[in-house]
Amino acid sequence: MEREKLVSVIVAAYNIEGYLNRCMDSLLAQTYPALEIILVDDGSTDGTPAVCDQYGKEYENVKVIHRRNGGLSAARNSGLDVATGDFIGYVDGDDWVEPHMYEALVGACLEAGAQVAMCNYREIGEGAQDFHPTGKRLELTMQEAMGLYLQANPPYPVYNSVWSKLFSRELVKDIRFVEGKSSEDIMYTTWALTRADKCVLLDEAFYNYVVDRSGSIMNIRLAERRFGDEIPFWKEQIGYLYGLGEQELAKRAAYRFYRRLLDYYVDFRNRKMGKAARQLAEGLREEKSEVKRIYGNDFIPIGDKVRMRLALMTPSGYYMMVKLYDKFVIPLRQN
Repeated sequence: MEREKLVSVIVAAYNIEGYLNRCMDSLLAQTYPALEIILVDDGSTDGTPAVCDQYGKEYENVKVIHRRNGGLSAARNSGLDVATGDFIGYVDGDDWVEPHMYEALVGACLEAGAQVAMCNYREIGEGAQDFHPTGKRLELTMQEAMGLYLQANPPYPVYNSVWSKLFSRELVKDIRFVEGKSSEDIMYTTWALTRADKCVLLDEAFYNYVVDRSGSIMNIRLAERRFGDEIPFWKEQIGYLYGLGEQELAKRAAYRFYRRLLDYYVDFRNRKMGKAARQLAEGLREEKSEVKRIYGNDFIPIGDKVRMRLALMTPSGYYMMVKLYDKFVIPLRQN
């Protein structure tokens, strides 16, 4: 009888002693038994190291690593260095998962012959968005998976996050996270998906993502993160796809990137971050010729072309248009 495939779940933990028990208990309660949990304490200064050690002592399938603080990417890479599973998964230590998450993801991979399984998630906390998963299962080619990943409002979501996925070890054995950066999932997911012959997507909320934890890396230094991490990674994604010869995917990635910049601009303005908004608008104008080239493609809706044209001419005018649209048009549509 063939042994069950081993899943290595890498849990990064930094100063989360109040959250880590919930995360670890959810993993230890998984209905899939062949689980190797690698708990990486990333130089915590609170009670997190002691919590990690307690789990390591009580459970044979929990490996504990204590390392000097180096950030989320470095912590995950430390886990990858010792992982022995046939599949690799990731969980952030302040989140938790549903009991059947890994049974469902492993089963989907094996049934479909897929190298990546993906799922939806549930946001927890103040400001959480309400998601409505369909419960459907889709088998996807690389082109189809990347197409959903690059789409602004896909019918079925493929997220940047590695914690919403399970990867075949053979697929990602030589991939590492870029250290010293946040938003590191952008390229890891891009590299993995473009290597996969087949992916499977389960549109079910298996992961619980905490959105409002005080001190979370996602809640601080917003402008620094977007200009220093996210924008360079999105640009790297575009260049990488061109380098693979995936011209159509690269053009769609560029369109998604420039559309995302408009979202960033509005968000900065809403947050009264005028300096960041001006910096972004100036950067967009510097790439005006490339923006026009990308927005000349037939797959881009007319409405998006008009919005970009207005944003390039007068960013403040574009912002006013967005606010008027939100105030008057959206309520009418909702009624």
